[in-house]
Amino acid sequence: MLKEAKKNNKAIFHFNINNLEWTKCILEECDKLKVPVIIGVSESAIKYMGGYNVVAALCYSLITDLNIKTDVCLHLDHGSSLESCQKAIDAGFNSVMIDGSKLPYKENVELVKEVVLYAKNNDVSVEAEIGSMGSISQDELKLGTNTNVEDCLNFVAETGIDSVAASVGTVHGIYKGELNIDYDLIKKLSSELTIPLVLHGGSGLSNDILKKCVESGITKININSDIQDAWSIAIKKYIKENSSVIDPRKIIGSGFEAIKEVVDSKININE
Repeated sequence: MLKEAKKNNKAIFHFNINNLEWTKCILEECDKLKVPVIIGVSESAIKYMGGYNVVAALCYSLITDLNIKTDVCLHLDHGSSLESCQKAIDAGFNSVMIDGSKLPYKENVELVKEVVLYAKNNDVSVEAEIGSMGSISQDELKLGTNTNVEDCLNFVAETGIDSVAASVGTVHGIYKGELNIDYDLIKKLSSELTIPLVLHGGSGLSNDILKKCVESGITKININSDIQDAWSIAIKKYIKENSSVIDPRKIIGSGFEAIKEVVDSKININE
């Protein structure tokens, strides 16, 4: 999926899920648009939903029962350990991300190599991260440290990963305003790497910025907070206007269109 996108200078979107309804919405919208999609699941979402096997069974059952024809990749997002990645792989995930970016370089490499070895024996692809991504709290924006090109090239060569997430100026969470994204760094990394380059922290960025990132060489874009934000706004509006409704399906379902609108908007940058 990603190799084809890199060859055609396009982006594959990774949308995080939190429950059955989110998974259903994202699958249906991507199938309608006839675009491949990566269904990303964080460790906290997996715990909330009941476990690795539950998530895999839910996703694959929806693909079957909804007759989803587009390509779907079930992906562990920000796996924190070898054990977490092994559980995802054993449950049937197609892809895992091992995030050792907060570790010293050598420790990150060793951890990723262990995951790659286990994944390759199970025909599963591996994403890893190098560089310090920023984050947003309620109070402040914390920028990360952009990835060094030579370090990134060495990291990829030493680990044998299939895609790499690099810090290029984006942050996790919704950032209101334009970040100082290093497009020249993206171009340099993309031109020297033979594997796809991943953009974490895609939420809060305008479609024009995302498009420029793709034109510069980004192949995979992760979106989570944008969907959470749109869904929560829609839900709160519905509850305010329909305070007597107690049917959870109606309450949760009132955010479906908001999810689909975000998916549709992001996918359109490839046109």
